[in-house]
Amino acid sequence: MPRVPDIQFILVILIIKMDEMFNIPKQIAYWKESADDDIETAEILIEKGKFVHGLFFCHLSIEKIIKALVVKETEEIPPRSHDVFYLVKKANITIPEDKQIISQILMKYQLEGRYPEYFPSKPQPDSAKKYLLETQKLLRWFKMML
Repeated sequence: MPRVPDIQFILVILIIKMDEMFNIPKQIAYWKESADDDIETAEILIEKGKFVHGLFFCHLSIEKIIKALVVKETEEIPPRSHDVFYLVKKANITIPEDKQIISQILMKYQLEGRYPEYFPSKPQPDSAKKYLLETQKLLRWFKMML
């Protein structure tokens, strides 16, 4: 008769596999690197005059860096949400009022890529460039918390 595996052995193997699947430093690095890629994409798009799409990627970079902070704080996979204010609460962070303004602006541009019936108005070139600079500052501010 074949030997039945010991339940403790099975649990140890499962724990090892789960740890491999959710490695916190790897998760944080993934979200941080992805945020860096997205801000670089935003820079290219805004430079080429694709302001709405560039601001979409600005939002995406902020969303992703906050998700890295959610992982750091909760040691869990971040929620599938695009709402930076919800994610900030999950990460247990308080955003200063001056940084909330750019976050609110970016929220209106995050919808464009996901909901085609809502297409925000195209910002003026100076505004788009200003929003990019503010996003870069916000990204650096969040990164200091990692």
